[in-house]
Amino acid sequence: MTAETTVRTAVRIHGRSTQRKALRELLDGLPTHGGRLLLTGEPGLGRTTLLRWAARSFRAGPVLRLGPGAGPDPGAPVDARHLLATLRAAADEAPALVCVDDAHLWDAPSRTALGRAAERLHPAGRVGLLLSVATDRAVAPEFDRLPVVRLDPLSPPRAAALLDDATDGAATPAVREQLLAEADGNPALLVALVRRLSPAELRGHRPLPAPLADAATLAEAAGGTPTGGSPHARDLLLTVAAAVQASDGPDVDAGLAREAVRRLGPAPGPGPEPLPAQLLLAGDRLRFHSPLVCRTVHATAAPDRRRAAHRALADALESGGRRLPELLHRSWALGGPAPAPSPADRLAAVAADGTAPASHRLRATAYARAAELTADGATRAERYTAAAEQELLAGRPERARPLLVAARGHAAPAAVRGRAELVRGLTELGDGPVGDAHQSLLLAASLLAKDAPADAATAALAAADAAWAAGDLPACLATLAPEPPRRADPAAHGRAAHRCSEPPAASAVRDHRVGMRALLQGRLDRAGAPLGQVVARGRTGDRPEELLRSAAAALLLGDVDAARGAGARALAAARQLGADTLVPRALEYLAYAELRAGRHPQARTHAEEGLNTALRAGQRNTAAHHRAVLALAASVEEEPEVVARHVTAALDTARRHGLAQAATLAQWAAARADLGRGRPYDAADRLGLLVLPGPGRGHFAVWRLAVPCFVEAAVLAGRHDDASGVLTDFAGWAAFGADPQAAAQLARCHALLAPPDAADDLYRRALARHDEAGGDFERARTALLYGKWLRRRRRPREARGRLGTALAGFERCGAGVWAAQARDELRALGATPHHTRDGTPTRLTRLTPQQLRIARHVAEGATNREVALTLAVSTRTVDYHLRNVFAALGVRSRLELARVVGQAEQTPGAGRRDGPGSPDRRK
Repeated sequence: MTAETTVRTAVRIHGRSTQRKALRELLDGLPTHGGRLLLTGEPGLGRTTLLRWAARSFRAGPVLRLGPGAGPDPGAPVDARHLLATLRAAADEAPALVCVDDAHLWDAPSRTALGRAAERLHPAGRVGLLLSVATDRAVAPEFDRLPVVRLDPLSPPRAAALLDDATDGAATPAVREQLLAEADGNPALLVALVRRLSPAELRGHRPLPAPLADAATLAEAAGGTPTGGSPHARDLLLTVAAAVQASDGPDVDAGLAREAVRRLGPAPGPGPEPLPAQLLLAGDRLRFHSPLVCRTVHATAAPDRRRAAHRALADALESGGRRLPELLHRSWALGGPAPAPSPADRLAAVAADGTAPASHRLRATAYARAAELTADGATRAERYTAAAEQELLAGRPERARPLLVAARGHAAPAAVRGRAELVRGLTELGDGPVGDAHQSLLLAASLLAKDAPADAATAALAAADAAWAAGDLPACLATLAPEPPRRADPAAHGRAAHRCSEPPAASAVRDHRVGMRALLQGRLDRAGAPLGQVVARGRTGDRPEELLRSAAAALLLGDVDAARGAGARALAAARQLGADTLVPRALEYLAYAELRAGRHPQARTHAEEGLNTALRAGQRNTAAHHRAVLALAASVEEEPEVVARHVTAALDTARRHGLAQAATLAQWAAARADLGRGRPYDAADRLGLLVLPGPGRGHFAVWRLAVPCFVEAAVLAGRHDDASGVLTDFAGWAAFGADPQAAAQLARCHALLAPPDAADDLYRRALARHDEAGGDFERARTALLYGKWLRRRRRPREARGRLGTALAGFERCGAGVWAAQARDELRALGATPHHTRDGTPTRLTRLTPQQLRIARHVAEGATNREVALTLAVSTRTVDYHLRNVFAALGVRSRLELARVVGQAEQTPGAGRRDGPGSPDRRK
């Protein structure tokens, strides 16, 4: 028997849906036509597994597997003509799938023959050729012309699912976190790590081996260690792999690496030596094609040679002023007792020096190495905690968690334990159950209160954020409650006298806490001043944390412009400092501000970027908020499938992590999409659960925002009593003044419920309030409802004016689904937008208003960037809509698009919006 854990053999494929879709399309098309695909990815990502999946999935004919000896003579190179004949013969009677795994291992002449055979395969031949190539070196030029399907590392959720599948969920949370961090998304390495552990280690009953990914495990996942080549080439591989350990990314300075190699040994001879195949030179930077191979080269090197490489790098760095990388390499070069002064102390001191140029990632590496070299348990815990904090700031929570586990293994004072709980709570707040985050942050505030009161206040405010995200109003208020007065001491008078010298950061936290509590208690008179101070600091501050608080306070006060400004400054500051964990939050505040202002395209742009950055930073909770914003933005456009996709994804995370705010926003988006598509009964049912009193009511700070939608849906569905019942609360919210649109929306709601003799005046009053508050979308919705009301009162001239205004407003903010309602109402009055003179629809009727505007500009010769500047949207938004335009009109080029738009525009009345100044409007 061995100590290894038995890994389940029937582990299903996790992720890879995009890749399997591409393979499935190839397989499904083989009965009628042939095809070719090249699967690429670094070792261990599952190329062979996908090839086997494709072979098992193919049922229409035979499956042929080719290896390097595919010719008639196994010892000779493959002949292209013979190989082509073999491929064609395989499909004589039925479609055939030909699989070639690890084609990069074929000799050069055979690879050439394989590439030529692939190019000469006729599409009508019903042969599917599926090749796989490892990208631990450059892809051979013979395969350059094949369509590529690339495998990337698994996302953290997919890797976690694979781990649970491989172990039947036996790994404890702490062990899971360390395994996932060590595997870094490589499925083969993850399975190899699990195989290495005993059941007792997997369940946390015994400590994990160190290092967790040893040389043998890495070599197993990488398919071996690079061998061969000259001693100089091997030294260069090792030196680059060693340099990466103290680098901010996967590449290193080529000059530094070559200087270190020169110090390791004599030059190989006259003239430059070819670069090893595993390395890529881009400008003056060197990197491995495969990060896994890089780690393997470093781990499998002889210890004395590895130390020599680090020493050579330290010597090469000594004169360059890069103190932290130099000290790291010197610490790794140690082969015996540490010299005095301690390298651990020097490393920690430079890592803590904010003036030393270094990224959060590099500081984390330095703190962790200092902890490894530290004997004192309390100091070691402190340094592991500092490393975790830096990893969190670098946007790598999966690496912060194992460091916190390491810190917990040592006795430490309250202040160190409090800081660890603060980092743990912030990690869970971004990617974990927010209830757990709330408790960790409360504990952090308690532990830090005596020795670090400013940090304690920060922890308490973050705990309130966790309670806010969970929708727990009592917990939020309790967390924000003022601290009980402490026992008097001789220094109390001195502290009071020096209150004016309180650090600005601590003052901002206190103001935010006091103002937020007053706001939740309904005391706007007490909330305005402290929150206003927080907002004001955002106009001059340059620290991203302070700017984020300013943006949050501005949103609480309904100051959308201030929220946008502070959010944009926070985004710039976070990017400049490399604080990747703060970037998704800054984009979240920007997206919310644009959403509150009714600028849905801008909100969508920020949320799309925020979603991508949140996923990269391992912040699933923040990603859920961005998905909710994307769903709300899509709910005003003609994209119900996009709404459904984002709502499902947001709710999946929200329900597992207790995110009441994200869940309420997502459900509101689904209901608003129903309302926009003319399904008021469904919308009223969804929204009733959110806004009507009861245990299922939505988030305390969000449900009121959905009341106007509910009133509209409920009136259309005949539920007038329910609609009237929520207006008392909404009137209080409107009087509160934190939502600039609320007063106009309240007047609109009263108009929907009013008798005919009072509704006219209420609609006019609502439009006047909209003029004061701004916001195209909400004003257009009121104009649409007013226009509908006027049309049904047989006042067509007035109705046409209001509906035309509504259509223009919806077009201006990209609200396609609502614009469609306005066009329908105009058609009922005799207008025929987007039709020819005889009433025949043109092809442009398939486009949304935003798509039509973009199509016209492109047809006139504008570039995507020029269109973006003209319409005040991002280039990404133009790219997205233009792809949909091409699909809707069935065109493949900008020239074809110009022709279609030109033909439609030449037809009188075609492609034109009924609006002010049109012939139809002047009737």
